Amino acid sequence: MKKFFQDIKADIQFRTAGPGQKLSESPRESAPKEKPKPGPSKSRQGPTNEAQMAAAAALARLEQKPKARPLSSQDAIRNQVKKELMAEAAASDKGASVEQKSPTAGAEEDPSLLSVSGVYFTCPLTGVIVRKDQRDKQIKEAILQHAARDPVAASIMEIHTFNRDREKVKLGVETIAKYLDNIHLHPEEEKYQKIKLQNKVFQERIHCLEGADKFFEAVGFEKATLSVPGQEGTTEDFYVLKDAALEKLDTLKEQKEKLLKGEPVRARLDRQLSIFKPSPQASRFELPSDFFNLTAEELKREQRLRTEAVEKASMLRTKAMREKEEQRELRKYNYTLLRVRFPDGYILQGTFYAREPVSALFQFVRETLQNDWLPFELLAPGGHKLADEEVALNECGLVPSALLTFVWDAEVMADIKASGGKHAGSVLKPDLLLSVRILS
Repeated sequence: MKKFFQDIKADIQFRTAGPGQKLSESPRESAPKEKPKPGPSKSRQGPTNEAQMAAAAALARLEQKPKARPLSSQDAIRNQVKKELMAEAAASDKGASVEQKSPTAGAEEDPSLLSVSGVYFTCPLTGVIVRKDQRDKQIKEAILQHAARDPVAASIMEIHTFNRDREKVKLGVETIAKYLDNIHLHPEEEKYQKIKLQNKVFQERIHCLEGADKFFEAVGFEKATLSVPGQEGTTEDFYVLKDAALEKLDTLKEQKEKLLKGEPVRARLDRQLSIFKPSPQASRFELPSDFFNLTAEELKREQRLRTEAVEKASMLRTKAMREKEEQRELRKYNYTLLRVRFPDGYILQGTFYAREPVSALFQFVRETLQNDWLPFELLAPGGHKLADEEVALNECGLVPSALLTFVWDAEVMADIKASGGKHAGSVLKPDLLLSVRILS
């Protein structure tokens, strides 16, 4: 095998050694002759038909390659929503690591730029006007102050106001009423004049209600520790009706009826009525966070809804589906700031619940008119008339703010004009015009 490879190697060396030389020739004679110089080159011919066809085929193959698809409007929506979701998620993570500030604190809001300084409520017991975040505290203080004048009424207010679970309140009140009925129907039987505090029904239905203890004391019960019959040394706590209260059973019955008819004490939304001079800024609104305040739960819900919007952006939706989504979007507003422009240019402003009926807006406007008996119409921003007064404001698209137009009923104005009369001066009451302001 070794000899075989040596023979192959020798053959290759021989082939690459160049042309042979006779032993009788000198090295000079064996030099290669000089090659003739090339003549002028011929002109280059164009590609053949076969080459042109091959190039056309290659070009066609390049053109058939898929190109990058341009972004559609749905893709743009999807990308935008994804960006917003990422921004909201980052904000939520940041907010979870620090203490959340009250949205109504107004630390980042410039009051001078706001259309209204906030949402305010009026306490029905004292008439004091407070901001939204102070209303519950004001109500509680007012009820406690009322206890000095009428302890029974105050305790009833506490039961119906301070306990949020309406089903528990109803069950507890009905149980208390049953205790009082037994006393009224069986005044001779001592067992109905005592209520055992450790009783399971009392503990589950009444003891858990804030204000219940104050009611029993106000109507004539007192706490007492009594011995258990047949069990020496064992005592139990009771509410025992005093003799003075037992002599006034009719009063006890009246107090029971008041308890059953009691209602929660709720602060009334203050309209924050304002009158402005004619201004081109009438349609400009700058609302405080009170109007569209979102809790942590609502923020999570909004993020979930935006995630669903990504999926829905790529599917066709019916008109009913779109309207349903629009209504859901409007329901996140609790309040709305409405302005009404009158024929003389004056502007009336007020705050409303977003779910209040249109009739509340008509009543608000009517109370400001000199001639409140004359029929009038209100036109929404789109120019359509608000015909159904039972529809909610948010269902009419009047949230979180809107500028409406006041017009007198056309037929009534025609009759007044035909009779030779005319409406002079402002349609608003003169005392309201004394507090007119400039809309900045």
